[in-house]
Amino acid sequence: MPFADINGTRLHYSITGSGLPVVFVHPPLLEGNSFVYQQEQLSDSYQVITFDIRGHGRSRYSELPVTFPLLARDICMLLEYLHIPKAYICGYSIGGAVALETILADPGRFYGGILLSAMSEVSDPVLRRSLQACVAAAKYRARRFLTAVITIGNANSFQTFRKLYRDSMKGDIRNQEQYYRQGLIYNCTVRLKDIHVPMLLLYGEKNFVFHKYANVLHRHLPFSSLQFIREAKHQLPTKWHSQTNERIRRWIREQITEKESPSG
Repeated sequence: MPFADINGTRLHYSITGSGLPVVFVHPPLLEGNSFVYQQEQLSDSYQVITFDIRGHGRSRYSELPVTFPLLARDICMLLEYLHIPKAYICGYSIGGAVALETILADPGRFYGGILLSAMSEVSDPVLRRSLQACVAAAKYRARRFLTAVITIGNANSFQTFRKLYRDSMKGDIRNQEQYYRQGLIYNCTVRLKDIHVPMLLLYGEKNFVFHKYANVLHRHLPFSSLQFIREAKHQLPTKWHSQTNERIRRWIREQITEKESPSG
């Protein structure tokens, strides 16, 4: 199990495949294994990099409170540690907000970004109540209940649930609570205009609460492609992994083709 000692912490990470590097950012409580299907299905063409955010999975508990600028620095330093000068970054759900913060912090390090069911702010009452419930459960140490709810929601089989649950339980509930709290207060919408790399925005057609956030991102990001996966809901990396991975593969291929064209 590889670990990187960077930025005052120890991060667990995994690299699968070779080619253009794509680093994946998971949401609170989950960890890098939530991208197992991306590891399996995209590693034939890309270098798939997953990692456990500090205090999650096998990564060390963080004495410093988890903030998005801190996580952005972790990601950039992890890429430095791996001698990867430039990569694509893909964030899922709240991990998408971390991906946005990372691009804003170091735009020259990324070819582009991929956001799966993501948001730049939390401004609707339904999502706010959901995240507040997660914060409350974490605060009162209802760890097994919270982990079961989140991992069941993201699992497409009993085997996947067992793996997600087991690995998520290795994290520290204090850092998980901090990550949820950051998701509630973070807002980079007014800064989206400063992101000048291409962005793929992927959402489930039936993930109705997030359609608002899809449109906000598409409206404010200068170079974005908004796509909806038919019949899909929120959990794109696991429950709709084949459709999601095919969209990612196609989009990256289009970016390469545009760069190689005489007018690109």
